[in-house]
Amino acid sequence: MKYDPKKMAAVSRYQKYFPTLPPYIQRDILNRMDELIIEEQKYCDKGNYKHMAQILTSIAIYEVLQRHGQSEQEAYRAVSEEMWKFLDPSGMQRLAKKSFFLPLMKKIVPFGFKKGSGFGWRYTWHKDDPKNEFHFECNECIYAKILGRRDLMKLGSMCCYADIINYGSLPYTDFIRTKTLCQGGDVCDFRFVRHDTDAGDGWERTNSI
Repeated sequence: MKYDPKKMAAVSRYQKYFPTLPPYIQRDILNRMDELIIEEQKYCDKGNYKHMAQILTSIAIYEVLQRHGQSEQEAYRAVSEEMWKFLDPSGMQRLAKKSFFLPLMKKIVPFGFKKGSGFGWRYTWHKDDPKNEFHFECNECIYAKILGRRDLMKLGSMCCYADIINYGSLPYTDFIRTKTLCQGGDVCDFRFVRHDTDAGDGWERTNSI
């Protein structure tokens, strides 16, 4: 698969934000992405395409905004807030109202991760969970590898927070995560626990990270 910066930005979570930037900043972001593609060539395979679109676009915007006069805090705020603003958990929330939600997750999540993960990932799947639970671990993650090597782990933590937005308020479902690789953990642990009632009616949501 050809890695084209313009197309990658257009499928990233910055697809609405990127066109609002001045043309000269857009140009510098795309040029920086070209450099990053070469630098991270070993991860640029078909399976990693969507992940690399997020990672490389994030790095490039963060660095280029600072190059054009923004402070580090301003650049981070722009990158993080624009990424999070793009997310829409409503579809997942509607799906979580269905009784088949957790059995479906047990099937589609391993399949989706296998299809959407290239070089540099490793997972542990558990097939002996009770019917009301689903858990797995991510043992190796290219976000942590790429961003950690660049001393940009805060961008990795920013991406981890997207899971909280997507899964942190699901009906009848507690999303539990105690650690991530980008936040210094030895793994990223994911656990979904299904309840007969919604949060606040006999159980409280876990304060995941």
